[in-house]
Amino acid sequence: MRDKTQASSAGPGDGLVRTGAIIFFVGAVATLVTVAPLFLGTEPFPSIAYAVCMLMGVGFVVAVAGVLRGIAVQRRQARSAAT
Repeated sequence: MRDKTQASSAGPGDGLVRTGAIIFFVGAVATLVTVAPLFLGTEPFPSIAYAVCMLMGVGFVVAVAGVLRGIAVQRRQARSAAT
């Protein structure tokens, strides 16, 4: 019975954390792609490619927002259970 407690249920911020991880991964791949020409000595990519690299920061912020949302919901549940 213990193995069925909360393993299958998704928390309130889990979707944001997953989305943030995907966005971060896309930004990380874009960073590797845009930095590669510097080491290979080829023509650099256009500036829009460097803008896509900013998705790493956006993904990190989205994931942190998901974690904070989950913390806030758990705190509210703990307060309501205590009273």
